[in-house]
Amino acid sequence: MAFLADRLSCIKPSATIAVTDKARALKLAGRDVIGLGAGEPDFDTPDNIKEAAMKAIRDGRASKYTNVDGIAELKAAVVAKFKRENGLDYKPSQISISAGGKQVLYNALVATLDPGDEVIIPAPYWVSYPEMVLLAGGKPVAATATAETGFKLRPEQLEAAITPKTKWLILNSPSNPTGAAYTRAELKGLTDVLVKHPHVFVMSDDMYEHLVYDDFVFTTPAQIEPRLYERTLTVNGVSKAYCMTGWRIGYAGGAEPLIKTMAMIQSQSTSNPAAVSQWAAVEALNGPQDFIAKHNRIFRERRDLCVAMLNQAKGIRCPKPEGAFYVYPSCADTIGKTAPSGNKIATDEDFVTELLDAEGVAVVQGTPFGLGPAFRISYATATSSLQQACERIQRFCANLR
Repeated sequence: MAFLADRLSCIKPSATIAVTDKARALKLAGRDVIGLGAGEPDFDTPDNIKEAAMKAIRDGRASKYTNVDGIAELKAAVVAKFKRENGLDYKPSQISISAGGKQVLYNALVATLDPGDEVIIPAPYWVSYPEMVLLAGGKPVAATATAETGFKLRPEQLEAAITPKTKWLILNSPSNPTGAAYTRAELKGLTDVLVKHPHVFVMSDDMYEHLVYDDFVFTTPAQIEPRLYERTLTVNGVSKAYCMTGWRIGYAGGAEPLIKTMAMIQSQSTSNPAAVSQWAAVEALNGPQDFIAKHNRIFRERRDLCVAMLNQAKGIRCPKPEGAFYVYPSCADTIGKTAPSGNKIATDEDFVTELLDAEGVAVVQGTPFGLGPAFRISYATATSSLQQACERIQRFCANLR
């Protein structure tokens, strides 16, 4: 339509949301569909967090505007979390609270990008990173990390991607979509490169920090390299580990001038995050944390089930990730084959479309994540459903000709 902005011509809708919506619509129409597209825990928000929200409502603390970028109590809880878990010292004036981690990232990009500024994004990447960069007027620069390197960027790749126009590196560990997580030594290799380029800032998306397995130890760039402290925006939230995706609370710690500018942008866009959600997040960060380990044991079992069963599917190769709740199998060996419908599979989008039509399993194709042919599975779903979905994938692959 003529009145829409020109910049929207290069923006694509979220592939993950599209798959989730399609699976939901098919279920409503009566189809037997197992949806493995949504990146959210299937566990409910813990009771103590829900009770804190209800108490805030009863006490009249949830019915008014709050400070634009977060109540003092939540900023204090975030300050304590960063110190306790990451060894990072921030003042409340260095903390941003937004309506989800996505808004934190978007505010920061809008606050800092001028036309032509480049943002390095390791691929495979979360589908929203390049689109947000484009909306903010910047240029996304993909640096591809393959399964052979564990889907992790190497220092020499980072060095090669940096130009005088580079403004940010976005680093997501553990990763959506691959579950890959950088060890301390691997991160140190990247931070050593960044130290040499003082014009490059680091956006560390730590949303899956607590979802790590097999004795993996999480670290974050500003924790590893203090010289990057002023140049790092450390982003996190309560969505994944605390099973609070619908509550919409993300947060970040960073340099005070950036945080202040992000607050100004938020004041002219959404204003404060929902008050009731902020009080729930205070309890999430300050309250009992023991349920996270219990959930992780279940997630690890599901990961192992998924990896084992997918690697038994003809034409599928599935690496074993270190964290998050995703696997990112390659379907390269199915390309060129014919599905039971008679349609030829030429792309990973064809693969996931035929899989949904034939077996009622909804997954997300890999191409929108920056590396195909592959697909992403979220194993944050009931174990019985996950096993059934993997059996259907095995059957579908066995029927390819």
